[in-house]
Amino acid sequence: MVSDGQVVVKFGNILAKHCLDQRCSTELLRATEHTQSVSSQLGIVARVKAVTGESKASSELLLSNVQNLIQAVQHVLRAAEAACVKGLGQPPADPEEEEEVAAFCQQWRKNLTQHRAKEALNSDRDELGLRKTRGAKAEPTLMSLVQEQPSRSRNIPKHPNPRKAPTVMDRHL
Repeated sequence: MVSDGQVVVKFGNILAKHCLDQRCSTELLRATEHTQSVSSQLGIVARVKAVTGESKASSELLLSNVQNLIQAVQHVLRAAEAACVKGLGQPPADPEEEEEVAAFCQQWRKNLTQHRAKEALNSDRDELGLRKTRGAKAEPTLMSLVQEQPSRSRNIPKHPNPRKAPTVMDRHL
């Protein structure tokens, strides 16, 4: 969990660097800093729990920190969605991870645009022009795209090349 938290932090920092909107970039950086902090806390608590053994208090503290990390990751993903919608600058051609992050975000934005276009064509509005909530499909989120990643990873070898460092998108949440 701690290493996955670090992957989300790296993802958020890359997006913040390329976000065209300063407010979204700042919010994303705040969210990633908070996630970094919670992830570090979880690592410390896990190491202490491993040394001290099984106790109800340490188990509750560990569970609380895991829940905090999940909330922090969700905050990063919501901020990342806002950054993607506002617009991202083109990543430099060299860093492979930045290209992967940009491609991932572009795929999500494409899914969101397609969803909104379908909703506009199949408009279910009431007499006031408000969208009906029954039967309406929820908009795609970055979280849903992240959750789909493991099923796409079947082509990733179990033993990656040891010289190549893992990239942001190689990790699974």
